Amino acid sequence: MAPKTVSIDYQTTRVLPEPDVFIHCSQGTRIPAHAAVLASVSPVFENFIDRPRKHRSSEKIIQIHGVPCDAVIAFVGFLYSSRCTEEVMDKYGMHLLALSHVYLVPQLKQRCIKGLTQRLTTENVVDVLQLARLCDAPDLHLRCMKLLTYNFKAVEATEGWKFLVKHDPWLELDILRFIDEHETRKKKSRRYRMEQGLYGELSEAMECLEHICSEGCTHVGPYDAEVKKERRPCGRFSTCEGLQVLIRHFATCEKRMGGGCVRCKRMWQLFRLHSYVCHQTDSSCKVPFCRQFQLKMQQEKRKDDAKWKLLARKVASAKVMYSLSLPKRKRDEEMRGTINNHGIRSFKLL
Repeated sequence: MAPKTVSIDYQTTRVLPEPDVFIHCSQGTRIPAHAAVLASVSPVFENFIDRPRKHRSSEKIIQIHGVPCDAVIAFVGFLYSSRCTEEVMDKYGMHLLALSHVYLVPQLKQRCIKGLTQRLTTENVVDVLQLARLCDAPDLHLRCMKLLTYNFKAVEATEGWKFLVKHDPWLELDILRFIDEHETRKKKSRRYRMEQGLYGELSEAMECLEHICSEGCTHVGPYDAEVKKERRPCGRFSTCEGLQVLIRHFATCEKRMGGGCVRCKRMWQLFRLHSYVCHQTDSSCKVPFCRQFQLKMQQEKRKDDAKWKLLARKVASAKVMYSLSLPKRKRDEEMRGTINNHGIRSFKLL
């Protein structure tokens, strides 16, 4: 039976000569084309067309099987026009990706990767993932993996997944490993955010401690300076209020000297952390116990000094990150305020 020649819309305004090559596809169909056009967009076609033939008078034929004939027609149409409609992508996107990979047509391959990414569902993700792996499409492969991770229960019930489990256990193992690593990364990221939040809170507490000791807030202020009784809460009053409560308790607690008060221990740790963060090595720093802690550090090389120094670096880093996240004008104002802030020796209850 003679092959059936189909007419094709080349979708181009160029005047084309008579076709000099025919593409044979499934169901005994052949598609007329032009060797010069095919060779200009695909090095695979170029090598095939330049291959010497046994008989010079014989017809140039290119065999493309394994995909629907309409998909081959759409593929040839793209080679002429560099266009692919959404309807064609809906029907033959996976076939066009395979053809673009085999015949090295990068423009169509990128178009297919984008189109298939937009059309990913729990039903087709397994098939698209296998194709992405075979066609060297890492971006599409990653998107498939992410969809599998977030919708694994739904994908697990599909026929594609059941087929994968039976016939491709190595890919199944890769998917399960990716999901496990994703969960591990999520836990690490969550833990990192919690730690950064804690360091940020400690950094804010250090600033509030200096603010209370230098300027005073609503209930606690410098011991050697007159503070107005009618003071409005500062911009970080929630943190300052908690610190003031701790300071007031620390000043009057009877259990403090015996070391049996948890709240006093917390306040003592804040004083000690400030001494590690403080850059003033002389007596100009007025935060309580700052100079005493620094002298003790120099005289006694305690085993836990390294941990406190590490904590101080992380708190300082959190302060820098917070400063960088502020608008430039507000950042400059805070920097000027920090330079002009000299602190006091101690605090008193108002």
